[in-house]
This record gives sequence, structure tokens and C-alpha cells, in this order.
Amino acid sequence: MMPSVVARPREATILVVDDNEANRSLARNTLEDEGYCVVLATSGAGGIDAFEREHPDCILLDVRMPDIDGFNVCERIRVLPYGKETPILFLTALRDVDTFDRALAAGGDDFLTKPVRPTELVVRVQTALKLRRMSVELRDHYELLKHQRDDLLRLQLQKERLMAFVVHDLKNPVNAMDLHAQLLLRDQGISSSARTTVTRIRSEAQKLSRMILNLLDVSKADEGKLSARPSSLDLAPLVGEVFSELGPTAAARNVVLACAIEPSRVHADEDLLRRLLTNLVENAIRHAPRGSTVNVKASVSAAGAELRVIDCGSGIAAEMHDKIFDPFVRLELDDGPASRSSRGLGLAFCKLAAEAHNGRIWVEDGAPGAVFCVELPNGI
Repeated sequence: MMPSVVARPREATILVVDDNEANRSLARNTLEDEGYCVVLATSGAGGIDAFEREHPDCILLDVRMPDIDGFNVCERIRVLPYGKETPILFLTALRDVDTFDRALAAGGDDFLTKPVRPTELVVRVQTALKLRRMSVELRDHYELLKHQRDDLLRLQLQKERLMAFVVHDLKNPVNAMDLHAQLLLRDQGISSSARTTVTRIRSEAQKLSRMILNLLDVSKADEGKLSARPSSLDLAPLVGEVFSELGPTAAARNVVLACAIEPSRVHADEDLLRRLLTNLVENAIRHAPRGSTVNVKASVSAAGAELRVIDCGSGIAAEMHDKIFDPFVRLELDDGPASRSSRGLGLAFCKLAAEAHNGRIWVEDGAPGAVFCVELPNGI
């Protein structure tokens, strides 16, 4: 008796339409490694011809091409034989609501923003091919889920656009407040009480500016766009700048700022590191008892450099050490008026900034108080 032969499913064919050679090569290499047959087209017109000739199982379609844009190509393919049921995945560097809506209106099945990670590309293609083989009954359920997913993605894009508008519109007036406060402080004729008030105004304007920048950077991190640009920095002057900025806030609370810097230089992004330290020191001042000291220490570690910001406040319960870095978290301890909480993005930004340096941030018990530790790999 002859053994039965199990027929293998035919190799799926993926059509990649993109005028950029690097993008085509990435898609081809990624998909061929997964066993797919890849057909390449360098233009919109070439993509339409290749579709009619090859009848691919799935299409990866660039949006911006010099002859015919991806939206037009998608619309033309949809009216061709087999074009209606062939999944089309748009690839674009344009991450905005208008582009997303145009892709859906043209008949796109999915929407990926460049640069596309190879793993994500494979998963999306596999999903598109599986959905193509679904039964009609399941496809109805898929359409419902797809509409829900599209609504969520549109909401996310609208949130990102609103975030960008808010940050842009708030930065200018806050910077103007700070500038006018500086001008008033240069006036030798103002009274001592007025000078104190203006100093407080400037301190609060700087705090608001940091909050705006934290909001922007947390949004960037959600999009995978927050990255560090490290260089060799003299750490002591940088800490001095942080103390100078937060000096009025510390003085108002009768808190002393002190530092002990062992490594003279670190390798880090100057802006991200300054803002990280500013957020940590400001947080320590806010929770430090009146008449106490907030210490900033830097030392050499096995990984590179380690920074510590130490206060003598109420401390943080061990089970809350990880949660304190979550955005908008509110953690309260039942230890009276000095209870510690996090209400915003300052500590969340600190975690993102540390991770942008391939480092880490954590909390230790200061007994009393809290010690916020930041490790910068190869930081010396």
C-alpha cells in the first residue's frame, strides 16, 4: 500500500509596492525569511501591473510615490478581478488622522507607520492572510472588530495631535512669563517683597515648563521616538544648574540642597539628564521636612555611574516602589500630612529618560526618607 502524500498549501505571494529601495529590501528579506514569495514593484503603475500579472495574496503598499500615490493604486486594484478580497496593508511615514482616514476610504485593510519593525510586519501579514481565509460568518465578526480597532486608532491619533497642539500652545506663554519675571528681577528698584513674589512666579513658570516638556516626552516615548544623544558632560556644573533653578523652591520650604560628586564626567544626554535630576530633586524638596537636607550623590558603579537623590521625608512603602513611576499614579500613605504621592508625569519621565540611556531607575528606603537611584551604563 502506497503511503498517502499530504499536499502542502501553496506558498503565499506578497506584492511590495514602494519607490524606496531600502524599504523594498527590508520587506523582501523579512518576508522571504518567513517562506513567502515576494514580488517587488517600484511605482504605483508597476504595482497595478504586477497585481494583474501575479494575483498576489497580500499587498504592502507605500502611500507616497512619484507617479501614482498609494491611495489611487488601492482604489484601482479594488475594482480589478480578485482585487476586492486581496488584503492591502498601507505603509507610510505619515502618522496622522487624515492619512489614516484616506487609507481606510481607499479600501485599505491595515495601516503601518514607518519605520516598520520586521516582527510587526510579519505579524500583520500573517494576520491579513489568515483573515482572507476566514469564513463569511467569521468575516462579519472581523469587520465589527476592525471598525472598533479603527475607531480606537483614530482616537489615539487625535489624542497625539491634541497633545502636540497643547504643548506648542502652552510653551510660548509660559516662556514669556519666565522672561518677564527675569526682567523684573533685574530691576533694582522693586521692593524686597515684590522680588520674593517675582522669584516665586519664575519658579512656578519653570515648573510648568517642565511639566509641559514631560508631557511631550512621555508622548514621544509612546510612539517610540524618545532617544538619548549622549556626550561627555561635566556633572558638577550640571548639578549646580539644577540647584540654582530649584534654589528658590528649596528656600521657601527651608530645605538645604547638598551634593557629593565623585565622577567628574559622565556620558549622557545633557538635556535629558538635567531634566531627570531636576524632577528628582524637585520631588525630594516637595517631600522633605522643613529644616532638612536633600542630597545629590554621584559615584562610580560597576555599570558606569550611579546617581542618588536622597530626602528625609515619609518614604515609600516597598510594594509601591515600582508603581511610583507609572504616569498619573496617585499613591498615598497613611502617615499624616507628610504622606508622599506622585501626581503627574515627573517620575514617569525620569524612568523614560533613564531607559533612553539604556539605564534604569529605582527607589530604596532611606530610613527615613526615600533614595531615588539612577544607573547610567558606561556613564563615565
